[in-house]
Amino acid sequence: MDRFLCIQAFVRVAESHSFANAARQLGVTPSVITHRIKQLETFVETPLFHRSTRTVTLSEAGARFFAECAELVTQIDSMTDRMRLAQGTPSGMLRVQVLPGFAIGHLGRAIKDFSAAYPDINIDITVSDKAANPVDEGYDVAFEIFRSGSETLIERPLFPIRRLFCAAPQYLKKAGAPQRPADLLRHSLGIYSGYPTRNRWNFRRGEEEVDIELPARIRSNSVHLLHDFALTGGGITCLPTLVCGRDIVLRNLVPLLTEYALPPLELLAIYPTTQRGAVKVRLLVEFITKRFSGEPEWDQALRNVFPPRAQSRASGSACTPTCVSRPSRSSASRKPPPR
Repeated sequence: MDRFLCIQAFVRVAESHSFANAARQLGVTPSVITHRIKQLETFVETPLFHRSTRTVTLSEAGARFFAECAELVTQIDSMTDRMRLAQGTPSGMLRVQVLPGFAIGHLGRAIKDFSAAYPDINIDITVSDKAANPVDEGYDVAFEIFRSGSETLIERPLFPIRRLFCAAPQYLKKAGAPQRPADLLRHSLGIYSGYPTRNRWNFRRGEEEVDIELPARIRSNSVHLLHDFALTGGGITCLPTLVCGRDIVLRNLVPLLTEYALPPLELLAIYPTTQRGAVKVRLLVEFITKRFSGEPEWDQALRNVFPPRAQSRASGSACTPTCVSRPSRSSASRKPPPR
């Protein structure tokens, strides 16, 4: 019996609530995980899990055993990674979840450069904005916009995400451009369906504050579909600048209501507290932070698009005139639909 391998299997099953997920994370078959758990239960002379056809939960003894085992696995993994890093060869697998808006068109080049710097680190990337708990889903780190509110997770802000109401020139030629938020009510709107505020929007301009409900002709859990809806002249939509920035520069889309501010949103790196000292996670998060720190490149390209007041706010604060609201821990659902 290899005690460490058995304890490692125990920790992975406890975190993911699944023998199959633990096997996938460790690169072995489910039968190997089952065997290791049985060996460990025999060794400690007590069942560690309650098993049913649908769920795997810790027994009372397993819950008492888990915290120290998780810390032990983390320490050994970190020591191994630090030794490899000292030799210039950090290695192993990183399982990452990334928002589609950030992944498509932006992350690929950064991952290429990260892989060139650390060729022995393999990365398994899932592209989805389903708000997943990295512990439950078996990710080492998730890049998303919804805060978890969980004490078992670390949330590290990376950069602000700005959004714009925008439309194609051909649509605005036909329907006219809105001058104030209330004007949106007479337009064909495409609205992202995943935000917990649903149809409610809050706009601010100086001392003026407008709280309005915007009914949508098109609702979608995909910002890329809404992007296409706007490009083809379907109507007005609100998009992250990391999705629509290039088309605004090329004048395929026209920014609207840029003098009105919306509460800010941030991209977060979310990872388990047990990964706090994990070298591979730290290397990736710090690489992404450095790569996109300050004003992201897609917003730099829009400096001439916004009026001077909007530019100064964007450079001086994460709360820009074209950001979307960041849900609070109390209001944000952990289950928005995927884009």
